[in-house]
Amino acid sequence: MTQPDGIRSEGDPASEAQNLLRNGIWAETLVAPEGVRERVRLVVADGRIAAVEEGVAPQEGDRRLRLVVPGFVNAHSHAFHRVLRGRTHDDGGDFWRWREAMYRAAAELTPESYGDLASAVFREMVEAGWTAVGEFHYVHHRPDGRPYDPPHAMELALAAAAREVGIRLVLLDTCYLTADVDGRALEPRQRRFGDGDADGWLARRQALRSAIGDDPLVTIGAAIHSVRAVPLPAIARIAAALPPDVPLHVHVAEQPRETADFLARHGETPVAALDRLGVLGPRTTLVHGTHLSPEDVARIGGAGATVALCPTTEADLGDGIGPARALADAGARIALGSDGQSVIDPLLEMRGLEAGERLASGRRGRFTPRELLAAATEHGATSLGLPPTRFRVGDPADLVELDPDSPRTRGAVPAQLVLTATASDVRTTVVAGREVHRA
Repeated sequence: MTQPDGIRSEGDPASEAQNLLRNGIWAETLVAPEGVRERVRLVVADGRIAAVEEGVAPQEGDRRLRLVVPGFVNAHSHAFHRVLRGRTHDDGGDFWRWREAMYRAAAELTPESYGDLASAVFREMVEAGWTAVGEFHYVHHRPDGRPYDPPHAMELALAAAAREVGIRLVLLDTCYLTADVDGRALEPRQRRFGDGDADGWLARRQALRSAIGDDPLVTIGAAIHSVRAVPLPAIARIAAALPPDVPLHVHVAEQPRETADFLARHGETPVAALDRLGVLGPRTTLVHGTHLSPEDVARIGGAGATVALCPTTEADLGDGIGPARALADAGARIALGSDGQSVIDPLLEMRGLEAGERLASGRRGRFTPRELLAAATEHGATSLGLPPTRFRVGDPADLVELDPDSPRTRGAVPAQLVLTATASDVRTTVVAGREVHRA
């Protein structure tokens, strides 16, 4: 298996990836959810934190790091959108024009090309500090809609890419059944997304779980593409059939037009419909949530759902600025994702979340640095059904070292470094106790 650039194979006795398993990780400064701690030693066993020692010196053989934060968790990704970066900026338009280019890109994918592309995208993610990713995946079949033989070729290519790079992957297998809110049949360019009906999708997802098997790095979640791509009876069927511990994601209110069309047809907002069908809850993540009514915000917060915001993509597509502070105040968790891969940088997503709030409100400090870090780490993990890393015994040994002395970060107090650093300041990325990236 190919190793990420700069990391030796496990058979090399000089490999520091092995040292992370055999010895400890010592951090000069550790930025934890509870606050900043100094001179912390983490003992790692079986990919988890087995002991935490504070105020201690490093031991011989420890991997010594400067400033450490929990591993960043990417709650929403479409890996294949990466091919559009830098190729859609000269024709103006809006989300709907951009979508035409996205369809053309989706039509070109094969299992082989998707595997190569995903490997490159996932490698860029670990180099930027993402240690886990929720891949919102709907390109299931051949372009004419026929299943691959053997089945699950696209999904298995994504899983293989994640294993190769060493990133945690939650494959959010996505149901996509209709062309629009009126229930029209899929267009030819959408046929490879569909499984006929909700039961067809449920059966394929169940078979995919068996094909993936018991894998510590790859798990299977679920997604409903949107209320325009899955009719309400099918949404109700899916929500009732999925086990309650399976994370369920859905695009909601990214564009005003989709909400207006749904409201005209059904007499309620998409969020109201999801709430009525019993979909909203702690396991549910609504992606984007840019154009929500105050009543929608109250429903989402009251259900304890997560909203995955993707500030760099929402800016790239001209989507708008969502009511992030209002959602958090109502009780929703805020997570972050790279979505269209216009930028792969968790620190810029954090900064974009706060910047959008400042632009919309005219006020600074709408989210504290601690809240921003939680959005990029703990809340993303919860969104994907993963245990978060809080640097406690039993937590996953997923962490990132940032450079506190770069031209961007020098002089920042540790707790506020997330508002000065970028992916260029990521020095080391560790997933399950294994060093998968070192600058």
